[in-house]
Amino acid sequence: MVGERFTVTIGPVAHGGHCVARVVTNASVEPVETRVVFVRHALPGEEVVAEVTEGTEGDRFWRADAVEVLVASPDRVEAPCVLAGPGLCGGCDLQHVALPAQRRLKADVVREQLVRLGRLDADDPLVRDLVVEPAPADSPDLEAGLRWRTRVTWATAPDGRRALRKHRSREVVPVEDCLIAAPSSLADAEEERHHVTTSRGSREYGVAAGGFWQVHPAAPRVLVDAVLDVLRPRRGEAALDLYAGVGLFAGFLAVAVGETGAVVAIEGSRTAVVHARANLADLPQATAITGAVDRVLASSYDDPVDLVVLDPPREGAKRVVVEQVAARAPRAVAYVACDPAALARDVAIFAERGYRITALRAFDLFPMTHHVECVALLEPARVEG
Repeated sequence: MVGERFTVTIGPVAHGGHCVARVVTNASVEPVETRVVFVRHALPGEEVVAEVTEGTEGDRFWRADAVEVLVASPDRVEAPCVLAGPGLCGGCDLQHVALPAQRRLKADVVREQLVRLGRLDADDPLVRDLVVEPAPADSPDLEAGLRWRTRVTWATAPDGRRALRKHRSREVVPVEDCLIAAPSSLADAEEERHHVTTSRGSREYGVAAGGFWQVHPAAPRVLVDAVLDVLRPRRGEAALDLYAGVGLFAGFLAVAVGETGAVVAIEGSRTAVVHARANLADLPQATAITGAVDRVLASSYDDPVDLVVLDPPREGAKRVVVEQVAARAPRAVAYVACDPAALARDVAIFAERGYRITALRAFDLFPMTHHVECVALLEPARVEG
């Protein structure tokens, strides 16, 4: 089965960097048997030759690469990197797509996930009118969606050369120059220092080498502004910053609520909390706590709060944390999501607990890939009547 080729018409984009197609597997029966195939390096509406890369006769779906384009989409462009293609580097999913079209495809994915998993109405203006906003760019490379990745985890080829991995594989491809890597991504330091300037001022953050920090240079500013815009923090309010990392949101939030307010930042990484405490040392109203978010919330800080920032890992916050957040009755929750499926699942759980999504923005902080960052506002649902 792997290696078999089919001519297919490409359907809609799907979450994960591929599009959906169907191939006829048995035309001699009624109804005709077909198989779903997730095709990379293709675009909706194209006719392509797809080569199966994963799948057996008994699988529900197969994976494939578009190895030949017979009818091209008007949104198709020549990939800037020679290694962005079938069987080559797996780092970029969308280099064959014009940047504006990349953002439209990402918006389609977010909408589909929120409707299918989040149980939102497709005609809700928040869903229907969603656009993926480009990140601010201060260079031609960034405007072109290149040279933005400030951290790269390199593999090593058998001959010792620097390399990256193929898609869904341990195999490596030697890479002389990764076009989405920022020049500074090759630097090696024991600690990183980041100066973050937003519409609400500037703060300095220390991060351990290899510790979590947003990889697009504009991301901290974009996300802090988006979170504070939707939360509208007031002096004297109490807030939780969950999955707080080194305290990026907690720092700006603590300034906004002032010395009469309080911010508790909860983070599972001990190293990150050491840096968070140093980063927040000038803010007596801010406290950084080490511990798994669900366990800390299960035993501590159970008084009502006004605001919550929820910035979970890719798998989302999940039911236990969502229910613990809702139990504290915040007036507003800012959910920062790097995975639209996880966001949608958690939005559905929030709805069970009386919270609805009232604002949504999406940002293209990972150009040339399928990844997209969202900031959603959840508020208690108003009772009609």
